[in-house]
Amino acid sequence: MRQNQGKQLVGKSVKLVPYAAAHVPKYHKWMQDPEILKATASEPLSLEAKHEMQRKWVTDEDKCTFIVLDQDLITADGAPDHLEAMVGDTNLFLRESEDGAVAELEVMIAEVGSRRKGLASQAVVMMMQWALQHLGLHKFEVKIGDANAASLALFKRLGFTVVGHSDVFEETCLALEIKDAHFGMQNWEKMHLQLHDTRDADRRLQSDRT
Repeated sequence: MRQNQGKQLVGKSVKLVPYAAAHVPKYHKWMQDPEILKATASEPLSLEAKHEMQRKWVTDEDKCTFIVLDQDLITADGAPDHLEAMVGDTNLFLRESEDGAVAELEVMIAEVGSRRKGLASQAVVMMMQWALQHLGLHKFEVKIGDANAASLALFKRLGFTVVGHSDVFEETCLALEIKDAHFGMQNWEKMHLQLHDTRDADRRLQSDRT
């Protein structure tokens, strides 16, 4: 999505950066893990196909991807893309419904050492706040496999409620509608997130590269 190119979202423990070509090899390596493939309901793809997908997602208007960086792992001498701190990703997929635009959310923390640190919940909150402020989205959904108890619990903690279930795909659909534009910050500040204006983040990115 063009709207998130060149932007960074900075939280207490997480930094979100746009999915770039430099991230593809590490992402491809993650997606060779059978457990991750199962948890994300994905099929293995070639490295070339992953590169093609990344290039396409930059311009697609109905998909937005940020790479999740664990701020504990960011080093002063790391590459501009901070591959050393790359631990997962968060996505939203837009679709139109009878009641307006809906954003389907996904989040993955692929690096085992960065799990159970609250990074997934922070990444989701930051993505939702950005989508609310910059894309005008108010309706969010997630589809989670029944066996993924951790993800189900995570989204319920964030206020999502169950709205459907597929016996065929063995997955639960949860949704959250934010009617008040201030709802996000009023509730999410309790998580001690420190969201910075993306223009400030852009200046920090340029500073990192000099």
